[in-house]
Amino acid sequence: MDDLSNLARTSADQSAKMESSTLAALVSKLYAQSGAIRWGLGMDSFQSTLARCVSKALPTRPDPAAVATLLSTLHLEDLVLSCACAEGNEAAWEHFIATYRSYLRSAAAVILRCPSDAAQAVDLADSLFGELYGVEESKPGHGSLFRYFHGRSSLKTWLRAVLAQRHIDRIRATRRFTDLDEGEAAAAVERSAPPSVVPLDPHRERYLRMLRRALTAALAALDARDAQRLRLYYREDKTLAEIGRILGEHESSVSRNLERIRRSLRASVESLLRAGFHVANGTPAEPGLSEAQIAQCFEYAAEDPAVSLDALFPSGSATPDVPARKRP
Repeated sequence: MDDLSNLARTSADQSAKMESSTLAALVSKLYAQSGAIRWGLGMDSFQSTLARCVSKALPTRPDPAAVATLLSTLHLEDLVLSCACAEGNEAAWEHFIATYRSYLRSAAAVILRCPSDAAQAVDLADSLFGELYGVEESKPGHGSLFRYFHGRSSLKTWLRAVLAQRHIDRIRATRRFTDLDEGEAAAAVERSAPPSVVPLDPHRERYLRMLRRALTAALAALDARDAQRLRLYYREDKTLAEIGRILGEHESSVSRNLERIRRSLRASVESLLRAGFHVANGTPAEPGLSEAQIAQCFEYAAEDPAVSLDALFPSGSATPDVPARKRP
């Protein structure tokens, strides 16, 4: 726990510190949930990986409650898989290749606008494996691109972004050795825009529309105090300590309440997506989705900034102020 405890000790607000035992318990819980044992990833490596993610996301004096909130939102299974691959774990690599090779070739095909089995798509996708493995270093994983995956998005989302950037890098390198004119080069770079701009799934827009509709309905059903918590955190960008002062709660209570609201919203949204929607207020009826489709909805939402709590709390709207509770 040393790495994470050191991060916690940098907090300026000593009175708001989370007990190290509480943070240790959270890390132990996350370790069990992550499936790290499957890849032979020990607790020390897991803690170092979490510390790296926290340092990247919260570079200056993170308070323990913010650290706990961040850790609870990471894509843990993706994170431990990437860490195991970076360490050269053979079983992890076999799983990664079996799971993601066809996906990367499909993503490359979208970028290049060609069939997924075309030579150029295969070449672009497979060229990434060397960088992911870190073959340029004497020790496998030492120079691996996986070092730059921090688990805040899904591994699929991150891989697609890296793949698109590698294609752009190739185009820029080509420009240095050819007579490619500026107009043609600009068009080539534009065609290589990240694949999230050109969806792989023809149902993507429908899934995002349904998710936004479900999230709007779930937010509308919140009580005023929970809605205010979300507004303060996502719309007004308040810190946990600031929200605590406004609502008369301890910082750690704010963190726990936000996590509770997120879990409740997730469950409500999943239930609404499962049931589908009737025609209402000019919006069309939508049939319910399967569990796999619901999971796909959330994956697409992670890639799309238009589907966020911030977007659903526009600056012109307001939730009623709720009087702060008196602390006992």
